[in-house]
Amino acid sequence: MKKTINVDVTSVGMRIDRFLRKHFETIPQSLIERNLRSGKIKLNKKKIKSSTKIKINDLIELHNLEIKKKIISKKLKFNPTDTIIKENEDFIIENNQDFIVINKQAGISVQGGTKSKKNLIDIFSKSSIFKDDKPYSVHRLDKETSGVFLIAKNRPTAQLLTSLFRLRKVYKTYIAICHGEISIKEKGLLKNNLIRYDETKKIVEDAETNYVILDKNNNSTFIELKPITGRKHQLRKQLYDLGHSIIGDKKYNSYKIQKNNKHLMLHSYEIKFKMKEKKYTFRATPPEYFRNMLKAKRLNF
Repeated sequence: MKKTINVDVTSVGMRIDRFLRKHFETIPQSLIERNLRSGKIKLNKKKIKSSTKIKINDLIELHNLEIKKKIISKKLKFNPTDTIIKENEDFIIENNQDFIVINKQAGISVQGGTKSKKNLIDIFSKSSIFKDDKPYSVHRLDKETSGVFLIAKNRPTAQLLTSLFRLRKVYKTYIAICHGEISIKEKGLLKNNLIRYDETKKIVEDAETNYVILDKNNNSTFIELKPITGRKHQLRKQLYDLGHSIIGDKKYNSYKIQKNNKHLMLHSYEIKFKMKEKKYTFRATPPEYFRNMLKAKRLNF
């Protein structure tokens, strides 16, 4: 028996093994590897490796595999109130026929998941702004990170923006407040290898970020970060590895956690890209708690 899956825009750039684990329930990595080697899992009728990244309209073929499709519980679907919809609409920076840009607030996920119910895609799917469209997520922003974020209004735009992100034609600028005085050059390149684990498998990835130290004193540093690569938690990990974790980061923390600080001091400040021969630049004002932290740490913006 053969099953086929067409890759849509939401999965572009994902490794095929991760896609299959996300798409199906209880499918171990070992089973995926074994069936890729035997040719029972093919991509566009060809044998491939688990690290192969999938593209829009790719065709995945599964031969003689009895795998249960993941059943997404209705409880995970977030049903926003009119008040929540209006609150998020108020943070819209740009609204045109192709996409919206919002100043995402900290504490809200981009998409729903097992640990995150409240999310932007479910909220805007109920908004009148998308009454004739469907919201598409085209990039990532951590739940606790605030700032500028794009949501496409239609599939062609989603495909185009996804391609721009993948080709590194979208230029993002973040600002962060870190523990301690960072003793490196005023500006330069952070370049190192980041380690993560895929179940029990250790994966090492190179990471590069341009930086500028905007201000610092003997207990804090205000820094601008422009990522070149797009690794998961890249900025947070790099600053942690430098020995100066971002204030409020409870996962990558090189200092004692401040009990009175509930916010991650990382903000997506600016995004630039060119689409359909038009240049776009959008900036998002840092939240009040971020600006208050700058004042408390006597740092200048």
